Amino acid sequence: MPENELATAWPEICDEMRAVVGEFTHHLWVAPLRPVEFEDGVLVVEAPRAIRGWVEEQQVPLLRDTAARVLGRAVVVRVVDEGGSATAGATRAPARGAAPPGPAEETPPRDLLNPKYTFDQFVIGGGNRLAHAAALTVAEQPAQAYNPLFIHGPPGLGKTHLLHAIGNYVRRHDPGLVVRYATVEAFTNDFVSAVRGGATAGFKERFRAADLVLIDDVQFLAGKVKTSEEFFHSFNALYEGGSQVVMTSDQRPGDLRDFEARLQERFACGLVAELDPPEFAVRTAILRKRAALDELLADVDDETLVAIASHVEGSVRALEGALVRVVAYTSLTGRAPTPDLVREVLERLYPRPRTPALSAARIGAETASAFGLTGDELLARTRKPTHSLARQVAMYLARELTDESLPAIGRSFGRNHATVIHAHRKIAETLAHDSGLRRTVGDVRERLTAAQGDRN
Repeated sequence: MPENELATAWPEICDEMRAVVGEFTHHLWVAPLRPVEFEDGVLVVEAPRAIRGWVEEQQVPLLRDTAARVLGRAVVVRVVDEGGSATAGATRAPARGAAPPGPAEETPPRDLLNPKYTFDQFVIGGGNRLAHAAALTVAEQPAQAYNPLFIHGPPGLGKTHLLHAIGNYVRRHDPGLVVRYATVEAFTNDFVSAVRGGATAGFKERFRAADLVLIDDVQFLAGKVKTSEEFFHSFNALYEGGSQVVMTSDQRPGDLRDFEARLQERFACGLVAELDPPEFAVRTAILRKRAALDELLADVDDETLVAIASHVEGSVRALEGALVRVVAYTSLTGRAPTPDLVREVLERLYPRPRTPALSAARIGAETASAFGLTGDELLARTRKPTHSLARQVAMYLARELTDESLPAIGRSFGRNHATVIHAHRKIAETLAHDSGLRRTVGDVRERLTAAQGDRN
């Protein structure tokens, strides 16, 4: 189907789905989808990774039936990640760039940058400050500093976000520069298609004539001998020609396996910047920004966002996915989003180890000892800084290490559940920047879990 026909049909498909599922569900699960192509009865749509699994489970049947009615023929739906990675078990529909390029050589859809990924939307913390600063410098002064820039870190921490942010910034502030973005999968597919179609000259020109080249997930070059060789020569041509190259990977250059040493050396010859998992304060800020940007998340209060940030620790993608799941659960059940609901919804997806036999009273006693207090002093109605801090730490650990409810924990310390929530949030935020308190809390936690292990 020609691109303009799909562009015309897609709004009609979305409108019909909105009429069936309602505005709220449509906003969460359908509106973020983007049509890629429709060829030979296969409709390929892109979905943000945070919601892709849910879209496959809940929306594909309706999307398939709706598309079949609008398009007037049987339809198979394939859902791919933003950027083009096919879902497990799915066969990727043929890319539009598979045939030899015509004289106009139009940019294929996968070269488009996601407009949502900007520097303004990137939350800065200790674990990503260097990578963010380097990316912004490269965007402001391409090929003048940090060339190449190699950003690495575990999945879901914002590598692709920074890559797109660089491209979006350059296209907005210096539109005269030619920007090329591609995943390694897209680079490989284009290269293979060009070789088969006898169009390698056009392929080389497309990348080597660019002023800024952004390559995502270079670790997937491993084992691709011919593609790696082409990438090596393209990199050299770009670097020697004064073009900026930015790459991302889930591993540092020296840890990449099945790579030639000469390619690893090229990756590491500029600035290598690492992304670490976000600390609690950054996770909370990410959720607050996401909620502020989406008016349908306005009903999620700050305590609920803090609870999500406390529960999901590793990946920004997992963090946003958890927020979406909590909001979806509230929309399906009619229940209000609360910290207790967060635990109920997320415990099965992101279980945290617990020590069932530990009690709030036992935790209070151990914490009081660590701060040089007695149990009575810990519970006393005093605002002395040491007493207040020890009591808040005890409530924080009680919430982390037991399954007791908030009211139950509050009663153990002579306070109410709101005080427990406040204490947990304050200590969690303080731990992010106070190494002394982090050591103290870690020591108390270690003694509690070690003593419990001895009992077992």
